[in-house]
Amino acid sequence: MGDIVERFERRIAAELGKEAAVFMPSGTMAQQIALRIWSDRRGLKTFAYHPLSHLNLHESQAFSMLHGLRALHVGAPTRLMEVADFEALADPIAALLVELPQREIGAQLPEWDDLLALCDLARARGSRLHLDGARLWESAPHYAKSHAQIAALFDSVYVSFYKGLGAIAGSALAGDADFIREARVWQHRHGGRLISIYPLSLSAQRGFEQRLPKMAAYRERARVLGPKLDEIRGIIVVPSPPHTNTFHVFMHGEAETLEGRAHGIARDRGIWAFARLAPTVMPEVWKWEFVVGDSTADVSDDEIVTIAREIVA
Repeated sequence: MGDIVERFERRIAAELGKEAAVFMPSGTMAQQIALRIWSDRRGLKTFAYHPLSHLNLHESQAFSMLHGLRALHVGAPTRLMEVADFEALADPIAALLVELPQREIGAQLPEWDDLLALCDLARARGSRLHLDGARLWESAPHYAKSHAQIAALFDSVYVSFYKGLGAIAGSALAGDADFIREARVWQHRHGGRLISIYPLSLSAQRGFEQRLPKMAAYRERARVLGPKLDEIRGIIVVPSPPHTNTFHVFMHGEAETLEGRAHGIARDRGIWAFARLAPTVMPEVWKWEFVVGDSTADVSDDEIVTIAREIVA
């Protein structure tokens, strides 16, 4: 794939403190490959993850259909995975997948000591540890630790470049040298060894250089803004204060009315709050994901609060 991609792979490996890394078109591909490798090495087709894992909700059970893998749920969908949840797991597993942060419950992160305890228990039971680090870049400021320090807890790490870093597309899978050599074979089998993948790599490098240094500032602003929104009647922010630059805003009312107000504000003032609301288990309670980043830089906290008040008025 050329020197451009290979140099970037070495840079990512160094950033994550791993021996090697491979650049891939998508995280869906990268994580399936990681789990297949650990499954083959352990001689087990079973792995475990949180019930709201991206693999469970958004990938059409690709790990099962393509690789014959079986997934067990650890914990409850309304909260973070806990040590007690893993202790209750009776079946042996090849790998435990941990997502940092857990996006579907408001981008929440476990406390560092809790994360250490979970990883220690999984390793003691002979399980490999894989990190779904799609938003690892956004998570590091919460722990005040380097990406390498967090990645050191895991045998393999997936990171994304198009989310917080704003690249066109692309991901990376990192681990020891033997693991990555095997991952490259599976990448070829998946059709992911693209001759012209270097434009994605260049876009990822640009995001890596321009946005990665801003992550701490994004998070600090989210931690100020989140509680302000949480004070508005008709709105609940989860978590408050946010753990990363992302949090969920829950609103009470009729979806059509709330969306209509948001679209009207977008039309009249050129400020886009959200496109649509996602349903929740509670009637007439809807949620949207708020991400603090470059797109919010030109809108003040006061203006965002005012807009939120108008939407739920």
